[in-house]
Amino acid sequence: MPSFESLVHYWWILPILAVIICYKWFLRIFGVVIVPQDSIGIVNKKFVIVGANRTLPDGAIIALKGEAGFQADTLAPGLHFMLWPWQYEILREKFVNIEEGNIGVVESRDGKPLADGRVLARRVECDAYQNARAFLTTGGERGPQITIIPSGTYRINTALFTVTQEKVLDIPDNMVGIVTTKEGKALRTGEIAGREVEGHNMFQDAQKFVDNGGFRGLQEQVMLAGRYFLNPRFATVEIRNMTEVPIAYAGVVIAYVGEQGVDVTGIDFKHGNLVPKGKKGVWVEPLDPGKYPINPYTHKVENVPTANVVLNWATGKSEAHKLDANLSTITVRSSDGFKFNLDVSQIIHIPRTDAPRVIARFGSMVNLVTQVLEPTIGNYFRNAAQGSDVIDFLRKRAERQADAKARIGAALEEYNVGAVDTLIGDITPPDELMKPLTDRKIAEQEKVTYETQRLAEQTRKELQQARALADTQAKVVDAERRVQIADYDAQSTVKQAEGAAKSKMINAEGDAKAKTTNAQADANVLLTVGAAEANKIKLVGTSEADVIKLKIDSMQSSNYAGIEIAKALASSGTKLVPDIVATGGSGGGGGMTGNGSLVEVLLASIIRDQLQKAPEKNVTGSEKK
Repeated sequence: MPSFESLVHYWWILPILAVIICYKWFLRIFGVVIVPQDSIGIVNKKFVIVGANRTLPDGAIIALKGEAGFQADTLAPGLHFMLWPWQYEILREKFVNIEEGNIGVVESRDGKPLADGRVLARRVECDAYQNARAFLTTGGERGPQITIIPSGTYRINTALFTVTQEKVLDIPDNMVGIVTTKEGKALRTGEIAGREVEGHNMFQDAQKFVDNGGFRGLQEQVMLAGRYFLNPRFATVEIRNMTEVPIAYAGVVIAYVGEQGVDVTGIDFKHGNLVPKGKKGVWVEPLDPGKYPINPYTHKVENVPTANVVLNWATGKSEAHKLDANLSTITVRSSDGFKFNLDVSQIIHIPRTDAPRVIARFGSMVNLVTQVLEPTIGNYFRNAAQGSDVIDFLRKRAERQADAKARIGAALEEYNVGAVDTLIGDITPPDELMKPLTDRKIAEQEKVTYETQRLAEQTRKELQQARALADTQAKVVDAERRVQIADYDAQSTVKQAEGAAKSKMINAEGDAKAKTTNAQADANVLLTVGAAEANKIKLVGTSEADVIKLKIDSMQSSNYAGIEIAKALASSGTKLVPDIVATGGSGGGGGMTGNGSLVEVLLASIIRDQLQKAPEKNVTGSEKK
C-alpha cells in the first residue's frame, strides 16, 4: 500500500483525473456543448446582451431573430461553441421515432392563428416539421396540423411541435370505410354527405382534399380494403361490411345523395319515381347478385327476392327470409256461426325488372307483405268462409284453393307481384262440431275394422287350408309321378308285348315254314324209323315168341300162364299170398304131391320173392318222384 508521502508526490494527477471525469462540465464552462448522435439540442436563450430584439413579439413562443426564449434552430449532433452556460440553456432531446405501423400527428405551439371555421392548420413546406424556421416563416399555423408524419426518425424541435403516435388505418377484406371529415367546406342545405372529389389519395392528402373543394362531414366516397396513413384529427373512419346482394335477389338502390333525377317510368306507373343510376331516388336498374362498396348512410340497398317466395299464415312457422315472421293463422267464421282456423301458404314471384317498381311503391318487402298480401289473403278467406258452412268448406277444400289462387293472383298483378300458387294448409274446425262427426267416423271405421278382421280371419283360414294343401302337395305330386311312371311302364309293357307278338308272328311264320320243312323231313325220318322200328319189333316179337314158345315147351302152358300172372301181381305191390302157405293135397295132411304140388310151391316162392322186392321198388320210385 502506497504511503501518504508518495501520494502527495503525485498530487498533480488528481486534477487531470477530475478533468477527465467531468470533462463535459469543464467544456460547458468554456461554452462548448456536445450533442449525442441520437439527439438534438434545443436552445433556450436566457437573455440578450446587445441588440434591438431582446424580447419575443406578443403571442410568440419561438424566437426567430435571436430573442430571448426557445430558439427555432436546434443543435445537430456534434460539438458546438460559444454557448456560454450563463446565457444559454441546452436541452438534449432524443430524435422523434415513429414506429412501423404508426403515424405521427403533429400539433404546433406557435404560428399564425387558424382562420375562422378551420380546425386544422394548413400544410406548409417544412421538411416534415424538421425545419421550424421554415414552418414559422412560410405561414405555418398553430394548433393541430393537417399533415402527418409517416413512420421514420425525425429531428423535430419539440419546443415547437408536439408529436403523438397513432395507429395506421387498416381496412380488412370485404369491408369498407365510411369517412367523416372534420375539415372542408360546409355542406349545402338539404345535402347529407359531401360529394366525391378527386386527387386526395383516399383522404390521405387532407390538404389536397380541402384545396379541391371537399366538404366537411359525411362523405359519399368510401375507402376500400387496405392500409392508409390517415390523419385521425382530419377524418374518422367507421368500418362496415360491404353491401351484399345474395343469389336469387335483385338489389334495388335508394340513393339519398346526388342530383335530383327525372322519372323514367312514364305515365303508366303512378306510384313512385324511378331515376337513372347516380341520381337521387330509386334507381331504375337494380344490382345483380354480388358485393358492392356502397356507403350505407348515403345509399340503401333493398334486396328483393327474384325466386319464388313462400309466405306462411301459420302461427309459429316462418321461412328463412323472415318476411312472414309477423303473420299468423287466419281465423274465419262460417255461415252457420262457427269459428275455425286455417293455415295458408302463398307463393309469390317478383321479376327482376319489376323489383324497383315494388320498392318505389312500398319502400320494402316488409311493407309489401303488411300493406298488400296480409289484408288481401286474409279478407279473401274470411269472405269465402262466410259463404259456406264448416263441413262444406272442408269438403270443397280443393275448389276453395283453386278459386283463391285465381282471385289472389288477379289482385296481386296490380302491384307488380306474380301469384304462383295459394295453398290451404291445416284447417282446425271447432271441437263441438267435430266431436259428433269424429264419433260417427270412428264408429264407421270400427265397423270397417271388424269387417276387415273378419276377412282377415277368413283369409287366415284359407291360408291354413292352403298351407295344409301345400304340405301334402309333395305327396300328391309323388303319387301323380308314380301313376305316370306306371302308365309309362304299362305302355312300355304293351309296346314290348306288341313287339314280342310281332316278333312271335314273324318267328311263327318262320317256324311254320321251318316246321313244314322239318315235318317233311321228320315224316321221311319217321317213315324210315317206323319201317326200322317195325322190322325191329317184328324181329323182337319173333324172338320173344320163340322164347315163349320154348318156355311153354319146357313146361305146361298152364304153369307158364300162372307164372306170368304171379309176376304181374308181384309188380303191383299187392300182398296177396301170406309168407307161409299151407295147402291141403289130395292125400290130406298138407303134403306136396305130384306136379301140382311142385308148381304151387314154386309159385308161392316166386310170389314171396316179388313181394319182398316190391316195397323197395315203391320206396325207390316215390323218392324219385
